[in-house]
Amino acid sequence: MQKRVLLLTGNPGIGKTTVLMKTISTLKENGYGIGGMLSSEVRKGGTRIGFKILDLNSGKSGWLSHTNQEKGPKIGKYRVNLENVTRIGAQAITYAISNCCVVIIDEIGPMELCSSNFRDSVYKALDSGKIILAVIHLKTNDKLVKEVKTRNNSESFLVTQENRETLSELVSQKTLEALRAISKY
Repeated sequence: MQKRVLLLTGNPGIGKTTVLMKTISTLKENGYGIGGMLSSEVRKGGTRIGFKILDLNSGKSGWLSHTNQEKGPKIGKYRVNLENVTRIGAQAITYAISNCCVVIIDEIGPMELCSSNFRDSVYKALDSGKIILAVIHLKTNDKLVKEVKTRNNSESFLVTQENRETLSELVSQKTLEALRAISKY
């Protein structure tokens, strides 16, 4: 069975998003439409103060979480901005399902999973038949993450220091194979 849900996982800061970005570049070079959302850490003076979220199609961005945010669910030292998770993250995924060949979800982790709208958009993506390229939190025990990992059409790739420079080649190859398989039908 052709795997169409490709998952990158690994320890925090290991390079999952970097592998994802290299894979996105390869897919774009091959002419495929990419959509969805990215998360990135924000540092100030060498200290991480939060995470931003970006809609790959519209370019909308905002805080996913921040150390100085006053309201929202608390995850570690951060508070999650549920409005942005919905307005930017969930909407980006929903748009990509309808308009793109590949749905990017960076990441399915504890912060994003605080939003029921985000959860709903991930389920819709999984049921859409589209190719999904997602980053999943390594140690999340959430029901949705367990479901994503154990689907018969998903494959996980562990990002390590040893493979992070070359893993995007394998993930790109697998994604392109899945795209070609889908286009045959």
